[in-house]
Amino acid sequence: MPARIPEAARKAAFALTASLALLATACTGQAPSGAGDDASKETTLTFWHAWSAPGEVKAVKDLVAGFERTHPGIHVDVVGNMTDDKINQALRAGGSKAPDVVSSFTTSNVGRFCSSGALVDLDPFFEKAGIDPEATFPKAMNEYTRFEGDRCAVPLLGDAYGLYYNRTAFEKAGISGPPKTWSEFEAVAKKLTIPRGDTYRQLGFMPNYHGWETTTEHYLGQFSPTYFDRDGRSTIATDPAVEAGFVLQKRLVDSLGGYRKLERYRAGLGDEWGTEHPFHTGQVAMQLDGEWRLGMALDSEPAFEIGVAPLPVPDDRADRYGKGYITGTIAGIAATSRKQNAAWELVKYMTTDTDAVVGFSNAIHNVPSTLAALKSPKLTYDPRFKTFLDIAAHPDSTTSPASVNGGVYLTTVQQLGYDYESGRLKDLKAGLKKAAAQIDTDIAQAR
Repeated sequence: MPARIPEAARKAAFALTASLALLATACTGQAPSGAGDDASKETTLTFWHAWSAPGEVKAVKDLVAGFERTHPGIHVDVVGNMTDDKINQALRAGGSKAPDVVSSFTTSNVGRFCSSGALVDLDPFFEKAGIDPEATFPKAMNEYTRFEGDRCAVPLLGDAYGLYYNRTAFEKAGISGPPKTWSEFEAVAKKLTIPRGDTYRQLGFMPNYHGWETTTEHYLGQFSPTYFDRDGRSTIATDPAVEAGFVLQKRLVDSLGGYRKLERYRAGLGDEWGTEHPFHTGQVAMQLDGEWRLGMALDSEPAFEIGVAPLPVPDDRADRYGKGYITGTIAGIAATSRKQNAAWELVKYMTTDTDAVVGFSNAIHNVPSTLAALKSPKLTYDPRFKTFLDIAAHPDSTTSPASVNGGVYLTTVQQLGYDYESGRLKDLKAGLKKAAAQIDTDIAQAR
């Protein structure tokens, strides 16, 4: 399973942002320092995480058990299946039952966690430990765990997005390998599309934004958008990369049958998280997805050979092929904790100890979140999984930057995408300007 479910996380962004706003009013900067405890003395920490599947819960417990073996004086009470809303409420309330360490699937809310003071700045802890985050974590993961100079979070495994393709269908169509540029991709998607009356026997690719992981940020990640300028103002109306990403997706929609025909087909396809996912069944020949899809697809025992490759890049940036969009799980220390030195020992172990990160990655089947772990010979995986390791380590891989109001700006961009692909929005430039103004207004109100 993925470290998060992006579509669900996006839909929850407004609710979480509202609750975090309450936290911002309750905290005036950082809470009084709780880093005065002696981590060498006997103590008990509380660690909240969001994993809920039995295998994932066991993996977290095994990870913590490894920590307790190396730190016999620190005991950890592990609480799973904790949503961001529950975590936020506990961080706001504090008290003896509140968590000392938390993990979240929602990287888009790092800006809120940092600016509100809900989680402590970890840079002083890294400095004291002599650990350089820039040399420890992949570039994109470093970016999504800090906001305006505050590193209030640290990566705890990651997700990398790439291209899954039906190798058997490729061979039947005479296609030698995965496309590397978007123009190649468009040609391949059209060649793999086999009509059946007013629908499809096989669709080369489902480009619509509701097509599972085909979100605006995943498309745009291949174009390397800036999203914001140095003053924090939206650049989506002035950055050519953003317009290029929207134009590419709309061209795919139109060339593969049009929005309405594609939506009718999509409505009859299987669920993203079920065994009847349309890529598993061969109804869709190519799929934009995360590293977790490989295991899920193999478990469904498809009647074809699965290929994995990086997503295409713009034709004028062919030298950047191999990059991808990166996100993942984050961990942090509660500002209300009075055991922050002991909490740091747990966070440091879970996120920087190479063997610990590798073991957790092997168990959870997400991408390791340190550069050393990405190269570890102890990693066990299907050879095709290496594509995602390479994407995570690629220097040009991107993520969505943190914002003071969390993922609200991504929701605005996504809505623009829905309007443009469906034909409701005719003038893309005007739509981008309006969306940029809305993003700036929302951020100003959040501050």
